[in-house]
Amino acid sequence: MTKTALICGSIAFDKIMQYHGRFAETLLADQLHRVNVSFLVPTMRLEYGGCAVNIAYNLKLLGGEPLIMGTIGQDGGDYLERMKKQGLETRAIRTIGDAYTAQCFVTADQDNNQINAFHPGAMQHSHENSVAEVGPLRVAIISPDGRDGMIKHAADCAANKIPFMFDPGQQLPMFSGEELIRFIDQASYLACNDYEFEVVMDRTGLTLADIAARLDALIVTRGGDGSDIYAGGEHHRIPAIKVDTIADPTGCGDAYRAGLLYGITNGYDWPTTGRIASVLGAIKIGSIGGQNHSFTPDEIAQKFEAAFGYRFG
Repeated sequence: MTKTALICGSIAFDKIMQYHGRFAETLLADQLHRVNVSFLVPTMRLEYGGCAVNIAYNLKLLGGEPLIMGTIGQDGGDYLERMKKQGLETRAIRTIGDAYTAQCFVTADQDNNQINAFHPGAMQHSHENSVAEVGPLRVAIISPDGRDGMIKHAADCAANKIPFMFDPGQQLPMFSGEELIRFIDQASYLACNDYEFEVVMDRTGLTLADIAARLDALIVTRGGDGSDIYAGGEHHRIPAIKVDTIADPTGCGDAYRAGLLYGITNGYDWPTTGRIASVLGAIKIGSIGGQNHSFTPDEIAQKFEAAFGYRFG
Protein backbone atom coordinates (compact mmCIF):
# COMPACT_ATOMS: atom_id res chain seq x y z
CA MET A 1 0.00 0.00 0.00
CA THR A 2 1.22 3.48 -0.82
CA LYS A 3 2.39 5.72 2.02
CA THR A 4 2.09 8.92 -0.02
CA ALA A 5 0.61 11.84 1.93
CA LEU A 6 -0.84 14.67 -0.17
CA ILE A 7 -0.06 18.03 1.43
CA CYS A 8 -2.53 20.66 0.20
CA GLY A 9 -1.79 24.18 1.37
CA SER A 10 0.01 27.46 0.95
CA ILE A 11 3.46 28.01 -0.55
CA ALA A 12 4.76 31.39 0.54
CA PHE A 13 7.65 33.73 1.19
CA ASP A 14 7.98 35.45 4.56
CA LYS A 15 9.83 38.76 4.47
CA ILE A 16 10.67 39.76 8.02
CA MET A 17 11.88 43.28 8.79
CA GLN A 18 13.13 44.62 12.11
CA TYR A 19 12.36 48.16 13.26
CA HIS A 20 14.72 49.23 16.04
CA GLY A 21 12.25 51.62 17.64
CA ARG A 22 8.81 51.23 19.16
CA PHE A 23 5.57 51.52 17.21
CA ALA A 24 3.98 53.13 20.26
CA GLU A 25 6.36 56.08 19.97
CA THR A 26 5.45 56.69 16.31
CA LEU A 27 1.77 55.82 16.12
CA LEU A 28 -0.27 58.50 17.89
CA ALA A 29 -3.44 57.17 19.45
CA ASP A 30 -5.50 60.23 18.54
CA GLN A 31 -4.31 60.23 14.92
CA LEU A 32 -4.89 56.60 13.92
CA HIS A 33 -7.69 57.64 11.56
CA ARG A 34 -5.08 59.21 9.24
CA VAL A 35 -1.89 57.20 9.53
CA ASN A 36 0.96 58.03 7.18
CA VAL A 37 4.21 56.72 8.66
CA SER A 38 7.42 55.10 7.47
CA PHE A 39 9.66 52.79 9.50
CA LEU A 40 13.38 52.42 8.80
CA VAL A 41 14.13 48.69 8.92
CA PRO A 42 17.91 48.14 8.90
CA THR A 43 17.57 44.35 8.80
CA MET A 44 15.45 42.10 6.62
CA ARG A 45 15.47 38.37 6.05
CA LEU A 46 13.66 36.09 3.64
CA GLU A 47 12.20 32.84 4.95
CA TYR A 48 10.78 30.09 2.80
CA GLY A 49 7.40 29.19 4.21
CA GLY A 50 3.80 28.26 3.59
CA CYS A 51 2.01 25.52 5.50
CA ALA A 52 2.24 22.92 2.73
CA VAL A 53 6.01 23.12 2.35
CA ASN A 54 6.63 23.37 6.11
CA ILE A 55 4.64 20.18 6.67
CA ALA A 56 6.23 18.36 3.72
CA TYR A 57 9.74 19.43 4.78
CA ASN A 58 9.31 17.84 8.21
CA LEU A 59 7.59 14.72 6.91
CA LYS A 60 10.38 14.14 4.38
CA LEU A 61 13.07 14.46 7.08
CA LEU A 62 11.17 11.93 9.14
CA GLY A 63 11.25 9.43 6.28
CA GLY A 64 7.72 9.97 5.00
CA GLU A 65 6.51 10.39 1.44
CA PRO A 66 4.92 13.85 1.07
CA LEU A 67 3.49 15.14 -2.20
CA ILE A 68 2.94 18.91 -2.20
CA MET A 69 -0.14 20.34 -3.91
CA GLY A 70 -0.21 24.12 -4.15
CA THR A 71 0.38 27.12 -6.38
CA ILE A 72 3.37 29.42 -6.88
CA GLY A 73 3.74 32.55 -8.94
CA GLN A 74 6.09 33.87 -11.59
CA ASP A 75 8.69 34.54 -8.86
CA GLY A 76 8.61 31.00 -7.44
CA GLY A 77 11.28 29.32 -9.59
CA ASP A 78 14.02 29.44 -6.96
CA TYR A 79 11.68 28.07 -4.32
CA LEU A 80 10.65 25.23 -6.61
CA GLU A 81 14.30 24.33 -7.23
CA ARG A 82 14.98 24.46 -3.49
CA MET A 83 12.19 21.96 -2.86
CA LYS A 84 13.51 19.62 -5.55
CA LYS A 85 17.02 19.72 -4.03
CA GLN A 86 15.50 18.72 -0.70
CA GLY A 87 13.96 15.69 -2.36
CA LEU A 88 10.39 16.97 -2.11
CA GLU A 89 7.90 15.80 -4.72
CA THR A 90 6.65 18.86 -6.62
CA ARG A 91 4.71 17.43 -9.57
CA ALA A 92 1.39 18.64 -8.11
CA ILE A 93 2.55 22.26 -7.80
CA ARG A 94 1.04 24.60 -10.41
CA THR A 95 2.80 27.79 -11.54
CA ILE A 96 0.51 30.80 -12.08
CA GLY A 97 2.31 32.96 -14.64
CA ASP A 98 0.46 36.23 -14.06
CA ALA A 99 0.64 36.25 -10.25
CA TYR A 100 3.23 36.47 -7.50
CA THR A 101 3.83 33.72 -4.98
CA ALA A 102 1.92 34.32 -1.74
CA GLN A 103 3.98 36.36 0.69
CA CYS A 104 3.78 37.82 4.15
CA PHE A 105 5.52 41.09 4.99
CA VAL A 106 6.28 41.31 8.71
CA THR A 107 7.60 44.44 10.44
CA ALA A 108 8.49 43.91 14.10
CA ASP A 109 9.56 46.55 16.62
CA GLN A 110 11.96 46.14 19.53
CA ASP A 111 9.10 45.00 21.80
CA ASN A 112 8.19 42.24 19.30
CA ASN A 113 4.96 43.96 18.29
CA GLN A 114 4.20 43.23 14.65
CA ILE A 115 2.52 44.92 11.71
CA ASN A 116 1.84 42.35 9.00
CA ALA A 117 0.59 42.45 5.43
CA PHE A 118 -0.27 39.26 3.54
CA HIS A 119 -0.57 39.05 -0.24
CA PRO A 120 -2.27 35.77 -1.29
CA GLY A 121 -1.23 36.02 -4.96
CA ALA A 122 -1.03 32.63 -6.63
CA MET A 123 -2.63 30.97 -3.60
CA GLN A 124 -5.99 32.27 -4.80
CA HIS A 125 -5.69 29.87 -7.76
CA SER A 126 -5.25 26.72 -5.65
CA HIS A 127 -8.68 25.45 -6.70
CA GLU A 128 -7.27 24.87 -10.18
CA ASN A 129 -5.45 21.79 -8.83
CA SER A 130 -7.27 18.44 -8.78
CA VAL A 131 -6.68 15.72 -6.19
CA ALA A 132 -7.91 13.03 -8.57
CA GLU A 133 -4.98 13.65 -10.94
CA VAL A 134 -2.11 12.84 -8.56
CA GLY A 135 -2.39 9.07 -8.25
CA PRO A 136 -2.79 6.71 -5.26
CA LEU A 137 -2.72 8.31 -1.80
CA ARG A 138 -2.71 6.97 1.75
CA VAL A 139 -3.87 10.22 3.35
CA ALA A 140 -4.15 13.95 2.64
CA ILE A 141 -4.15 17.12 4.68
CA ILE A 142 -6.12 20.25 3.78
CA SER A 143 -4.05 22.99 5.43
CA PRO A 144 -4.48 26.80 5.11
CA ASP A 145 -4.71 27.74 1.42
CA GLY A 146 -7.00 29.66 -0.89
CA ARG A 147 -10.59 29.42 0.35
CA ASP A 148 -11.98 27.91 -2.84
CA GLY A 149 -9.06 25.50 -3.01
CA MET A 150 -9.66 24.19 0.51
CA ILE A 151 -13.33 23.59 -0.26
CA LYS A 152 -12.58 21.87 -3.58
CA HIS A 153 -9.77 19.66 -2.27
CA ALA A 154 -11.88 18.49 0.66
CA ALA A 155 -14.72 17.61 -1.71
CA ASP A 156 -12.26 15.87 -4.07
CA CYS A 157 -10.85 13.76 -1.22
CA ALA A 158 -14.33 12.82 -0.04
CA ALA A 159 -15.45 11.90 -3.56
CA ASN A 160 -12.36 9.73 -4.06
CA LYS A 161 -12.61 8.16 -0.58
CA ILE A 162 -9.23 9.53 0.49
CA PRO A 163 -9.03 10.03 4.27
CA PHE A 164 -7.89 13.57 5.03
CA MET A 165 -7.03 15.86 7.91
CA PHE A 166 -8.73 19.25 7.99
CA ASP A 167 -6.39 21.92 9.39
CA PRO A 168 -8.12 25.30 8.98
CA GLY A 169 -5.46 27.37 10.79
CA GLN A 170 -5.40 31.06 9.97
CA GLN A 171 -8.05 30.57 7.26
CA LEU A 172 -10.65 29.56 9.85
CA PRO A 173 -12.39 33.00 9.88
CA MET A 174 -13.20 32.61 6.17
CA PHE A 175 -15.65 29.73 6.76
CA SER A 176 -19.19 29.80 8.09
CA GLY A 177 -20.48 27.34 10.67
CA GLU A 178 -22.30 25.41 7.94
CA GLU A 179 -19.11 25.15 5.86
CA LEU A 180 -17.10 23.99 8.88
CA ILE A 181 -19.65 21.27 9.59
CA ARG A 182 -19.34 20.12 5.98
CA PHE A 183 -15.54 19.94 6.33
CA ILE A 184 -15.86 17.95 9.56
CA ASP A 185 -18.31 15.50 8.01
CA GLN A 186 -16.03 14.97 5.00
CA ALA A 187 -12.82 14.67 6.99
CA SER A 188 -11.36 11.75 8.91
CA TYR A 189 -9.32 14.00 11.21
CA LEU A 190 -9.50 17.58 12.49
CA ALA A 191 -6.40 19.36 13.83
CA CYS A 192 -6.65 22.77 15.56
CA ASN A 193 -4.93 24.69 18.30
CA ASP A 194 -7.00 25.33 21.41
CA TYR A 195 -8.13 28.83 20.37
CA GLU A 196 -9.10 27.69 16.88
CA PHE A 197 -11.11 24.82 18.32
CA GLU A 198 -13.07 27.19 20.53
CA VAL A 199 -13.94 29.15 17.37
CA VAL A 200 -14.99 25.94 15.59
CA MET A 201 -17.34 25.01 18.45
CA ASP A 202 -18.75 28.53 18.61
CA ARG A 203 -19.44 28.77 14.87
CA THR A 204 -20.84 25.27 14.44
CA GLY A 205 -22.76 25.05 17.70
CA LEU A 206 -21.24 21.59 18.20
CA THR A 207 -19.61 20.38 21.41
CA LEU A 208 -16.27 18.63 21.67
CA ALA A 209 -18.06 15.30 22.03
CA ASP A 210 -20.25 16.05 18.99
CA ILE A 211 -17.22 16.84 16.81
CA ALA A 212 -15.09 13.92 18.03
CA ALA A 213 -17.96 11.50 17.31
CA ARG A 214 -17.99 12.58 13.64
CA LEU A 215 -14.25 11.92 13.14
CA ASP A 216 -11.71 9.14 13.40
CA ALA A 217 -9.64 11.55 15.48
CA LEU A 218 -9.83 15.08 16.83
CA ILE A 219 -6.47 16.68 17.68
CA VAL A 220 -6.28 19.85 19.78
CA THR A 221 -2.83 21.35 20.43
CA ARG A 222 -2.16 23.49 23.50
CA GLY A 223 1.35 24.87 23.02
CA GLY A 224 3.56 24.26 26.02
CA ASP A 225 0.74 22.33 27.70
CA GLY A 226 0.91 19.53 25.15
CA SER A 227 -2.05 18.28 23.13
CA ASP A 228 -5.18 16.16 23.32
CA ILE A 229 -6.25 13.45 20.90
CA TYR A 230 -9.82 12.16 20.98
CA ALA A 231 -10.23 8.96 18.97
CA GLY A 232 -12.43 5.89 19.17
CA GLY A 233 -14.18 7.15 22.27
CA GLU A 234 -10.87 7.55 24.11
CA HIS A 235 -8.97 10.64 25.24
CA HIS A 236 -5.19 10.54 24.87
CA ARG A 237 -3.23 13.25 26.69
CA ILE A 238 0.01 13.99 24.82
CA PRO A 239 2.69 15.75 26.88
CA ALA A 240 4.86 18.53 25.50
CA ILE A 241 8.62 17.98 25.28
CA LYS A 242 10.70 20.26 27.47
CA VAL A 243 13.07 22.41 25.41
CA ASP A 244 16.19 24.35 26.35
CA THR A 245 15.78 27.08 23.75
CA ILE A 246 12.66 28.74 22.34
CA ALA A 247 13.93 30.48 19.23
CA ASP A 248 10.79 30.84 17.09
CA PRO A 249 7.34 29.20 17.28
CA THR A 250 6.76 29.76 13.54
CA GLY A 251 6.06 26.42 11.89
CA CYS A 252 5.79 24.39 15.10
CA GLY A 253 2.18 23.48 14.32
CA ASP A 254 3.22 22.38 10.83
CA ALA A 255 5.99 20.18 12.25
CA TYR A 256 3.48 18.65 14.67
CA ARG A 257 1.11 17.85 11.81
CA ALA A 258 3.92 16.17 9.89
CA GLY A 259 4.33 13.87 12.87
CA LEU A 260 0.63 13.07 12.83
CA LEU A 261 0.75 12.19 9.13
CA TYR A 262 3.80 10.00 9.68
CA GLY A 263 2.02 8.07 12.41
CA ILE A 264 -1.11 7.65 10.28
CA THR A 265 0.78 6.41 7.20
CA ASN A 266 2.77 3.94 9.29
CA GLY A 267 -0.16 2.60 11.27
CA TYR A 268 0.95 3.70 14.74
CA ASP A 269 -1.55 4.03 17.57
CA TRP A 270 -2.65 7.51 18.59
CA PRO A 271 -0.55 7.84 21.78
CA THR A 272 2.59 7.04 19.76
CA THR A 273 1.54 9.21 16.82
CA GLY A 274 0.90 12.19 19.10
CA ARG A 275 4.23 11.76 20.85
CA ILE A 276 6.11 11.65 17.53
CA ALA A 277 4.36 14.90 16.61
CA SER A 278 5.31 16.41 19.97
CA VAL A 279 8.99 15.59 19.41
CA LEU A 280 8.94 17.29 16.00
CA GLY A 281 7.35 20.42 17.42
CA ALA A 282 10.00 20.61 20.14
CA ILE A 283 12.84 20.34 17.62
CA LYS A 284 11.35 23.03 15.37
CA ILE A 285 10.91 25.61 18.14
CA GLY A 286 14.67 25.71 18.68
CA SER A 287 15.28 27.12 15.19
CA ILE A 288 14.30 30.39 13.50
CA GLY A 289 12.02 29.96 10.48
CA GLY A 290 9.88 27.03 9.39
CA GLN A 291 12.47 25.07 7.38
CA ASN A 292 15.91 25.77 8.83
CA HIS A 293 16.08 22.91 11.33
CA SER A 294 17.19 19.39 10.48
CA PHE A 295 17.09 15.91 11.97
CA THR A 296 17.31 12.26 10.97
CA PRO A 297 14.70 9.56 11.66
CA ASP A 298 17.14 7.93 14.08
CA GLU A 299 17.54 11.19 16.01
CA ILE A 300 13.77 11.42 16.34
CA ALA A 301 13.63 7.82 17.61
CA GLN A 302 16.34 8.57 20.18
CA LYS A 303 14.63 11.75 21.42
CA PHE A 304 11.33 9.89 21.57
CA GLU A 305 12.84 7.11 23.67
CA ALA A 306 14.59 9.58 25.98
CA ALA A 307 11.32 11.43 26.58
CA PHE A 308 8.86 8.56 26.81
CA GLY A 309 10.88 5.47 27.73
CA TYR A 310 10.14 3.32 24.69
CA ARG A 311 10.96 3.22 20.98
CA PHE A 312 8.45 3.35 18.18
CA GLY A 313 8.69 1.37 14.97
